[in-house]
Amino acid sequence: MIFIIFSKASIDKSFKQKTMEKLIACCGLDCSVCDARIATIRNDDELRKATAEQWKKQFNAPAIAPETINCTGCRVEGVKFSHCLQCEIRKCADSKGYVTCGECAELDNCQLVAGVHKFMPDALQNLKQLKN
Repeated sequence: MIFIIFSKASIDKSFKQKTMEKLIACCGLDCSVCDARIATIRNDDELRKATAEQWKKQFNAPAIAPETINCTGCRVEGVKFSHCLQCEIRKCADSKGYVTCGECAELDNCQLVAGVHKFMPDALQNLKQLKN
């Protein structure tokens, strides 16, 4: 009989890495810190309302209402925010058989995902970290 002993730290690190990989959106955004996901997971109507107000201004999208703020994350099962369902970046990655844009050789020159990375440079870093 062979016993393999794992330290709690190595199990925790592995679990955190797998969780991070699953919550990084196709474009590299971190769904784990997205207010829509947090509001959905917590069933927090106040956060939905605040998020809707913020996103209306931030994205010049007056049609966003608190009841539309529901999402479990880009790459996990469950409800999606309407924009996430229609996301051209997600469609592109899916059409190429990629989990995220980080798998694509065109990542650094892709105009489709460049808009996200221009305003959220951490998203690009997240994709590059997944490669390592």
